[in-house]
Formats: sequence, C-alpha cells, structure tokens
Amino acid sequence: MKSKSQIKAEVFKYLVLTFASLVMALDYRTFVEWGNLYPGGAVGMAMLVQRVMQSICDSIGWHVMVPFSPINVALNAIPVWIGFKYIGRKFTLQSLYVIFMSGFLADLVPVGAIESVIPAADLARLQSDPFLTSLFGGIVFGFGIALSLRCNATSGGTDFIAIYLSEKKGRETWNLILAFNAVVLLLGGFMSGWTSALYSIIYQFVYIQVVHLMYRTYQYQTLIIITTKPKKVCEAIYRISHHGATVIDGRGAFKGEAKSVVMSVVAADDTSHIYALCKSIDADAFINTISTSRVIGRFYLRPRD
Repeated sequence: MKSKSQIKAEVFKYLVLTFASLVMALDYRTFVEWGNLYPGGAVGMAMLVQRVMQSICDSIGWHVMVPFSPINVALNAIPVWIGFKYIGRKFTLQSLYVIFMSGFLADLVPVGAIESVIPAADLARLQSDPFLTSLFGGIVFGFGIALSLRCNATSGGTDFIAIYLSEKKGRETWNLILAFNAVVLLLGGFMSGWTSALYSIIYQFVYIQVVHLMYRTYQYQTLIIITTKPKKVCEAIYRISHHGATVIDGRGAFKGEAKSVVMSVVAADDTSHIYALCKSIDADAFINTISTSRVIGRFYLRPRD
C-alpha cells in the first residue's frame, strides 16, 4: 500500500513525463518537419517509414494522413524487450508511456495553430534555414529526452541500448548513439537528399550534448579529499552515493601536519551534495575533483525498479 507522499510523487512524475512527451511531440511536428530532419533510432526510422508510406499514399491518390504513433510503437518492440529483460520493468513501463504519449500527441498537435502564433518573419527564417532548424530542434528534443531520463524513463529506441551498455560496461555510451543512427541517416539521405542527412547529423549531435549536460548518471568523478576527519567524510560519501572510499595516511609538506587523503569515485550527480556535506564536517578540507572516463570493477548503480 503506497503512502500519500508516494502517490503524489508518482502523479508528479507522470505529469513531468507527459510534459516531456509534449515537448518531443512539438519538436517532431515543427523543427523536424520544417527541416526534413531525422532524429535517429526508432523515432527516426518511424519517421522514415511514415514519410515513405505517405509518399506512396499521395502518389496513388489516397488522401489520408499516415499516423506516426503506431509505427513508432511497432519499431520500439525490440528495444522495449531489452528494457524489460535487462534494465527494469518499472523503467520500461514508464518509457512505454513516453513512447505512446509522444507519438499520440505528435499525431494530434495542431501545427497550423502553432505557426499562427509565431511572427511571420521568424517562421519564414526557421522554415528556410536548416541550420537554425537543426540547432533549435536538437536543443528542444534533447531537453525532452533529458527530462524523461531524470524521471526514470526514456523515449525508447537506442536510448534503451545506450542505458543497457552503460550499466554493463560502466561508462557513458551516449555518443555511441550516433553510430547506431548511421543507418537511419543513410536511408534518409537516399530518400530526402544528403543535405537533409547532413543537418540531421547536426540535430543529433546537439540533442546528445544537451542530454550529456542535463543527465549525468553515467558520468563519473574521482574525489580526492584531504581532511583531518576521514571517518566522518567517508560516512558522508556513503550516505549520499552508497560508494565506499579509500583512506591514505599523508603529511602536509609545509607544516608537516598529519593528514588523511580520502579517495572515492562517485556519480557526477552526487558531487555537489558531497561537497556541501564534507565542508560542513571539515571546513578546512581540500577537495580535488577529477573527471573519470571509465570505471572497471564493482560500482554501485541506483536500481531502476
């Protein structure tokens, strides 16, 4: 039986996921369509299939709008299976919600109403300048994905694969998404022209960098803390990050005072909290932070379910 606070937290989470889905849906129907871009992964493949089917329907005189949502859901079947099997059921169900809602809202978004509130000169510039379209579109899409990830969900497709590899290999894999999207870009280039594929690469690079900036779970940092209170500092690190630490006896070179060097590797999201707590324990503590590209060995990751 869930408490009221847990129910409120769940409701808030799904409200945020709905908002993130709306952000991505708006991006699909505006920047992506204006620039004839391909987001990559299952979403990009779904758009490619949708555009091919729409072209066929138009050529034979069928005046119907091919929906995006069912194609996107179908192409996410294998990534969702990977999520259920290897990542976590709750995470995958929440991701399914985002996959369905973003596609459903994309089919409902009134593009004409959106375009009517944008000044005509600005709208014409966005629709005619593919660089601006890919740049702003990537920022908006990256914001939507990062928002979903922070609520323990994803937009599906290659995100599932990236998270699976991150947890198995102990390193960031977001840049590998560019490699997974190569097939989509090649197919999009053959269909819509290589200019469209080029600007799609810019779009994908921008959104990956936005995700990298906003979502730091798989970024690691090594903390080297020089303190006179090593036991309390180690307890603080464990309390926040659930990671242990190594204590090395040392001595200051200037005054010859006995010091302890506490070393620990933690997730980048935890560092600011650790800084504050360590400084409250030892105001004279010296903290050095080093970016860590890869961790091999036992490293705690928060469970997704």
